[in-house]
Amino acid sequence: MVEVNKFAVKLGGEAGYGIAEAGKILAKVCVRSGLYTVVTNEYPSLIRGGHNTAHIRVEDREIYSHIKTCDILIALNKETMDLHMQEITPNGAVIYDGAETKIETGRKDVQLCSVPLAQLAREAGGERIVRNTVALGAAFALLQGEFEMLANVIQETYHEKKGSKIASINKKAAELGYSCIKEKYKGPFRNQFKKEKQKQSILLDGNTALCLGAVKAGCKFHAQYPMTPSSGILSYMAQQAMEYNIIVVQPEDEISVINMAIGAAFAGVRSMCATAGGGFALMVEGVGLAAMTETPVVIIVGQRGGPSTGLPTKTEQGDLRFVLHVAQGEFPRVVLAPGDPAECFYEIGNAFNLAEKYQLPVLILTDKYVVDSMFTVPMFDQDKIKIDRGYLITEKQLENWNDFKRYQFTEDGISPRSVPGQKNGIYKAASDEHDEYGYVNEDPENRKKMMQKRFKKLELLQGEIPEPKIYGDKDADIAIIVWGSVKNQAREAIKLLAKENIAAKVIHYLYISPFPAEATRHLLKEARINLLVENNLTSQLGSIIQEHTGIFIQHRLLKSDGLPLSPEEIYLKVKQIRGAYGEI
Repeated sequence: MVEVNKFAVKLGGEAGYGIAEAGKILAKVCVRSGLYTVVTNEYPSLIRGGHNTAHIRVEDREIYSHIKTCDILIALNKETMDLHMQEITPNGAVIYDGAETKIETGRKDVQLCSVPLAQLAREAGGERIVRNTVALGAAFALLQGEFEMLANVIQETYHEKKGSKIASINKKAAELGYSCIKEKYKGPFRNQFKKEKQKQSILLDGNTALCLGAVKAGCKFHAQYPMTPSSGILSYMAQQAMEYNIIVVQPEDEISVINMAIGAAFAGVRSMCATAGGGFALMVEGVGLAAMTETPVVIIVGQRGGPSTGLPTKTEQGDLRFVLHVAQGEFPRVVLAPGDPAECFYEIGNAFNLAEKYQLPVLILTDKYVVDSMFTVPMFDQDKIKIDRGYLITEKQLENWNDFKRYQFTEDGISPRSVPGQKNGIYKAASDEHDEYGYVNEDPENRKKMMQKRFKKLELLQGEIPEPKIYGDKDADIAIIVWGSVKNQAREAIKLLAKENIAAKVIHYLYISPFPAEATRHLLKEARINLLVENNLTSQLGSIIQEHTGIFIQHRLLKSDGLPLSPEEIYLKVKQIRGAYGEI
């Protein structure tokens, strides 16, 4: 049976041979043709060598995550076939270079498409690296796509990055691969591509979405030392620096990063920094400084496998407890974990507002899956990002202000904030405990009042934090509890369950501090079966839920091997739990 506009393609080969670039090109073609796509990349922490893959999943209806299978496997080396042959769906295909690699699949249902990738790359005037584009043309021919659609994206991509000569070589290479399939393989392939009406959607990763949101929110200073998976933020912000009048700095280490970001915020601009878990470990004392001086700063922490250097290019959700308790002493903070590029875009705008309104650090937890994968999302509504700078006072307000107290005791704990250079707004900003003017003060009564003042903000802040969001059947008695990016695979899992008439819902935690305890109690008591799903070993969200509500969630699916959870794993876990309850 022919399936139109529902397919997955996986490319594999050595690092350095354009695996990710080829995947991105195919995804762009599909999005511009009115389809939905999710692109995930896996690669080792090597500049060249090692096994790389790009998985491009495409459908004509909204999709949220990758899946474990592929319909076409593009193998640029034998290792790819050895590792991924069993992922090919029945009656799928493998594209490979038969002149270089002899294979036996052991599967009669897989169509073998031998294409002389290296030879055609040379005929196009390119080096061996161009094999990826030859294979891309071959795959598009197998899917019955119109070559011009692919050629246009190849031309645009390579002309912009490497000039007209490289663009022409790659376009020719794709054409040769396309023609080879058309000539040698006449029969119709099971999966076919068909252009549909273009939708108002874009294809992008979480890092880019964070940057776009930060620019729209008025960020004027960004400091960062590059560290996977957040390095793309530094690159993108540097590219936009001149156009949007943003100061972008790469200091010598993460200690300087956090201190520069705090200094910029102290000076009155919207400031942020980004890092990964290892770099954030160096920022710990700085986070405490921001808290004590009540300086608003946004900090992005990209999670990857730890501890220490750990798994630099793999995904994990192991830093939640870390950011919730980072720095010595007690102080309020906001912690949120966007699950997709749309949330990255909108929530970083909220992060800046919350940081300035409540004068505290806001920490955004991402992970390699959400910031490195590419998703099709609706065009962003930029009007949804509003700027609220809180109690930032103007020079006019200060004209008759004769006794300015930067850390004034107020009913809600939020004090007036001035910036350097404002007449009548001068104050001390000490890292020690201080009085209302900022002068060091160790008096027990003052300390008690200052601690209470800082934590008073939480009462008002709690009212602004959204409750966990529900996806799927809100009345379902099976609840899958997730935070951050795992919501994507969970949403796909409930679609798989729905095909078997099993109703389930996803409870997604976007904001984790302050924690929505009351809403959580209500949601968990509503469901008959609660399944907690996390990309870590110790169920960090589960322990937080138990801490705040007293509820222990018995059923858990935890994964900490560096790979993202899949919809199929969640689906099978739900089925297993239902089986234990005697349900089929």
